[in-house]
Amino acid sequence: MCGINGVYDLNNKNNIEATVNMMNKLIFHRGPDEDGLFIEKNKNFSIAMGMRRLSIIDLNYGKQPVYSRDKNQVLVFNGEIYNYKILKKKLIDEGIKFSTDSDTEVIMRLYEKYGVNSFAMLDGMFGFSLYDKSLDKIFICRDFFGEKPIYYFKENEKLYWSSELKSIINSLKKVPEISNQALSLYFQLTYIPAPYTIYKDIYKLEANSYIEFDCITQSLEILPIGNIIENKYDKNMSFQKAKSITYELVNESIKSRTISDVPIGTFLSGGVDSSIVSLCLSESTSIPIDTFSIGFEKKSFDESDKSQLVAKLIGSNHHQFTLSDKDLVNDLDRIILNYDEPFADPSALPTFLVSKVTQEHVKVALTGDGGDEVFGGYNKYYMGKMNHIYTQNIPSWIHKAMLPVTNLLLKDKSDNRGLKFKLNKLINSVSYDNNFYNNIISLGFQKSELQYLIQHKVLDKKILNYYIKNKPKTLKDFREIDKLVSLEGGLLVKVDRASMLNSLECRAPFLNKKLWNFTNQLPDNYLIKGWNKKYLLKESFKDYFPDKFLDKSKRGFGVPVGDWLRSSFRDELLSFIEVEFLKKQDLFNIDFINRIVLDHLSSKKDNSYKVWTFFCFQKWYKNQYRD
Repeated sequence: MCGINGVYDLNNKNNIEATVNMMNKLIFHRGPDEDGLFIEKNKNFSIAMGMRRLSIIDLNYGKQPVYSRDKNQVLVFNGEIYNYKILKKKLIDEGIKFSTDSDTEVIMRLYEKYGVNSFAMLDGMFGFSLYDKSLDKIFICRDFFGEKPIYYFKENEKLYWSSELKSIINSLKKVPEISNQALSLYFQLTYIPAPYTIYKDIYKLEANSYIEFDCITQSLEILPIGNIIENKYDKNMSFQKAKSITYELVNESIKSRTISDVPIGTFLSGGVDSSIVSLCLSESTSIPIDTFSIGFEKKSFDESDKSQLVAKLIGSNHHQFTLSDKDLVNDLDRIILNYDEPFADPSALPTFLVSKVTQEHVKVALTGDGGDEVFGGYNKYYMGKMNHIYTQNIPSWIHKAMLPVTNLLLKDKSDNRGLKFKLNKLINSVSYDNNFYNNIISLGFQKSELQYLIQHKVLDKKILNYYIKNKPKTLKDFREIDKLVSLEGGLLVKVDRASMLNSLECRAPFLNKKLWNFTNQLPDNYLIKGWNKKYLLKESFKDYFPDKFLDKSKRGFGVPVGDWLRSSFRDELLSFIEVEFLKKQDLFNIDFINRIVLDHLSSKKDNSYKVWTFFCFQKWYKNQYRD
C-alpha cells in the first residue's frame, strides 16, 4: 500500500523533481516506510513519478519504481493485487523470470507481455502510473471498484496526477475555483463522486478506467478497462447451488485478501458483513485473530454488544473502544480536512478513530465494506417496490397535499434517526415519474431544495443525470448506480483517507470482481427475498452463528453529529452563517441557510444531515480560501 504522484512538463527548465518530492512529502502518511522516485528529461519533455510505500508484501525487495527488462517501461503503484500469485505462475509457465516476490513486478511483467490488455486481468485495489518510453505514453490506471484514488489535472503544457488532491493543489500557483457541478453534487449526496472534484478542471479518474496520455501530442484519453467475466452461471441455478457458490467465493476472496508479510486483523462492528469476514478469517488460522470495534457514550448509537458476541463466538483477541465528544473534538479538523474537499459522511470520524487504535496492533485490517452493494443490503433497495405500491394507490395530488402534513407530523427534534426519520425520508423520496432513486440517494438536500440553498448562478440541477441516465427499475439497476456513485464517491473515499491517515491498510473481501459478476447473474429475489435483505449471504453463513443473529438490524457507524452541532461545534457553526461572510462567499441564499441552521440549533427541527453537510463544506472552504 502506498501513494503515488506524477508530473509531466513540456518545459524542460522547470524543476519537476522538487515538485514531485514536495508532493510525496504531503502523502507521507500513506507510506511512511520508504519512498521512490523516477525522473527523465529528454529533448521533448520531462516526466517525474514518485511514491510513498507502506510495506506489506516482500518487505525487503518490493521497492519502487519497478522497471521492465529493457528499462523502457517504469511503474509506480499504490495498492494490492490479490491474484498476483496466480498471474505470476501463469507468466512463469510461459517462461518469464522474476527477481522479486512483489505484486508490483507482476503488473510490469504482465504489461510487457500483454500491454494495456493486462489491466483487466488484475483483481485488487490499485492506482498506478506506467510510463512507456517506447510509445512516449503515460498510462494511469484505477481499479474495478475505485478503492484506490487517482486525481489528475491538465494545464497548458503540464499534467499532474496523485493519490490525494493535496499534492496537486499545493503544486499550483493558486487554489482553483469551485466547480459548479461538484457543488451541486456535494450538497445533494454529501460527497463528490468521480469524475468531479470540488475544484474546476481537477478530476478523479473513474473506477475501472485508465488514462492514456501522449507525451508528444499531449492528448489525454480516458478509456474503460473492461470486465473479464471468468464464469457464466446458469441463470436458472437453484438457490441451494447459489448458497454453495457464495460460501466458496466469499472464503476464496477472504483467503486472497490475507496475503501479507505483516499482521492482519478485522474491523468488527457486529453487523452481517464484518461478522462473516471475521468468522472466515478466524477459521483460516490456528491462532486467535485480532478484532477491533468502537462504541459510543450515547447508548442509542452504541452497538458494541453485538461485536462482543461475535468476538466471543470466534475466540478473537477483541479490542473495544468507547468514543466521547472529546475524542472527536480533538481530531475533527485533522479528519475532515484530510479529505481535501468537502466530505460529510459522519462515520468518517469513528472510522478514523478505529483505524488509529487498530494501527497500534496490526498493519492490515479486513473490513465488511461492499457487502451491501454486492448482496443487496440497503433499505433503499426496497424503494422500487415501495414507490410502485405507493404511487399505484395514492394519487399524486393527494401526495402533494399530504406532504406539508406528514412533514409536520414526522418532524423530529432530536438526532435519533428512528422510525419518524425513516418514514419522512421515504415519503419525501416518492416520485411519480420514477425519479425516486435520485431522491433516496440524496443524503443532504433533495434536488427540490437546492434552488433555495444554492444561488442560481452556481447551481447545476441536472448533474445527477450524468450518473443516472435511465430511470432504474430493478435491484441490479440500483446496485450498479451505487457502485458508480455512493461506493466510489462515498464509502471507499471515507475508508481510504481515514485508514491511510493512520498508515493502516484496509482490505474489503466483498469487493471482488468474481463475487460482483456472480451476484449480477442471479435473480433479484435471491439477494432480497420479500423484505429480507442480503438473503443469499445470510443463508450461506447462518449455520455458523446463533439462531437469528444475522437477521438483527444494524445501524452501522452512526454518529450523533446533530447533538454535537448543538454543543461542541455550536460557536463555529454560528460563525459560518454570519451575514457578511456569506455575502462575500456568494454561494448560498442567506435566509434559507440561516433558517435551516437556527431551526436545528433551537431544536425546533432536527436538520442534522443538512447542517452537518453545510458545516463540513464551510470548514473546508475557510481552510482553502482563507482570504
